Amino acid sequence: MSSNQLLLHSLPYQADPAGWFERLRHRPEAMLLDSGRPYTQTGRFDIMSSDPMAVLEVDPLGRCHCTRALSAIEPLAAQRELLQQLETTPPETTENVPFTGGLMGYWSYDFGRLLERLESRAAADIDLPLARLGLYDWALIQDHQQQCSYLVATTERRDQVLTWLEASHEHEDIPFALTSPFAADIDRATYGHRFQRVSDYLHAGDCYQVNLAQRFQARCRGDSWEAYCRLRHATPAPFGAWLSWQESDGRERSILSLSPERFLHLQDRQLTTSPIKGTRPRGRTAEEDQQLADELVGSLKDRTENVMIVDLLRNDLGRVCRAGTVRVPALAALESYRNVHHLVSTITGKLAPDLDAIDALAAAFPGGSITGAPRIRAMDIIDELEGTRRGPYCGSVGYIDQRGAMHTSITIRTLYREDDTLYVWGGGGLVADSDEESEYIETLDKIRHLMRALA
Repeated sequence: MSSNQLLLHSLPYQADPAGWFERLRHRPEAMLLDSGRPYTQTGRFDIMSSDPMAVLEVDPLGRCHCTRALSAIEPLAAQRELLQQLETTPPETTENVPFTGGLMGYWSYDFGRLLERLESRAAADIDLPLARLGLYDWALIQDHQQQCSYLVATTERRDQVLTWLEASHEHEDIPFALTSPFAADIDRATYGHRFQRVSDYLHAGDCYQVNLAQRFQARCRGDSWEAYCRLRHATPAPFGAWLSWQESDGRERSILSLSPERFLHLQDRQLTTSPIKGTRPRGRTAEEDQQLADELVGSLKDRTENVMIVDLLRNDLGRVCRAGTVRVPALAALESYRNVHHLVSTITGKLAPDLDAIDALAAAFPGGSITGAPRIRAMDIIDELEGTRRGPYCGSVGYIDQRGAMHTSITIRTLYREDDTLYVWGGGGLVADSDEESEYIETLDKIRHLMRALA
């Protein structure tokens, strides 16, 4: 047997991924892709890893920096080249094994600036790489449908990881706490001014829809993982993620994502995207909750907004899928989460034979549900009006597997921590008949529970 052969090694099943990940999270470049179990039943797999073979960063100027030598200088080509450097052989049986090694990390919203020509007007006040991806050669996976946990690793790596899992942990983490309340970067009047500018653009025919967001920030101290555990308990989501790293100068950075939205899923060359458009809060009683759900399902405005984005994403998938294969098996279907109801559509297509996951990512990034339509003009308006770059918000987190599979989220309901500052964003899609007060309240409804969980 080759020393590079990946094997499956069974571990005791745990209903909560925190049980395993807390033993790994202090390892270099530790990362968790979180199904939200046991607090929600919609997700299936937890995927966690650490100690990648290499790390690739794309700086704000689009330059690639990698801990391993690469010949490619263009970011998409560099990702593809790094993925090809993985020398492990997938297990003989990979059915229901979502990840067998490859790239894991994030692509910020502003990574889209490398894919589309945009005039840069928003302030880049968050010093974050446009993308940061590790090349991981092992993973600990939990399959909640089959109720099993296992390592995907070579024999040598398996022994190493088991040592990490069994070691005593002596880290004295400072309890997480906010040292100031969350405050919006803008006041209510400024939001109103920006809303009106978007409305003017919509009525002038520049766009059909524009996603407008506002940012909040607070000061904090202590353990980001504890903060994430609070969040996942308060607002579980099927596409959650936690990743944290330290810069060479000691600065800590963390992304804490509780996303309910799938971006792209590629499996056996079947490409799927599931945009969310349309939101209502959950009710305080069963009767009120049903009334809000019925109101969302019956809302012509929300359905129209959803259909606009479906049309955009059908076009995106059509750029990389075989002709005639793009379908919409679900249109504006109701999905309910602990804190909100959403309308979710599903678009699928068969990836063209000469293209790969990175081609698909580039064709649809950033996701249309968080830009608007047409995408490029909507992004230009967002850049003009929001004032600051979005950074990790409305980008994507996930993996690209060495077998060609991919699964990524849209990083909504996502917080970013840089040292003692914590950022969170709330936004919504605006169309020509949007109501300013309703849209403003929606930006708060989407993230109020996140801020409360940390307060």
